[in-house]
Amino acid sequence: VELSADYLRGKLQQDLETEQEEVEDTTLNRCATSFRFLVVSAKFEGKPLLQRHQLVNECFAEELSHIHAFEQKTLTPEQWTRQRRECGTQDCTAIKF
Repeated sequence: VELSADYLRGKLQQDLETEQEEVEDTTLNRCATSFRFLVVSAKFEGKPLLQRHQLVNECFAEELSHIHAFEQKTLTPEQWTRQRRECGTQDCTAIKF
């Protein structure tokens, strides 16, 4: 499996029907073994954090054996809208983990 931020983004869009997804390769030399994810999906509605993370892990079941580390932030569309409003922008790349 050849991993890239674009490939992982596509998996999130397909499997979790995301409204917003950000995938960043955080490996020092960008060798695609460590990633940071921001995932916004209606599939997270009513689910606690652990179940949301399990959904993301299931999405990457095959890929996880090739990923050394990953950090994820999972939000519902309502939470995403609220956080964007709080940071004062529609494209809130300032939302940190």
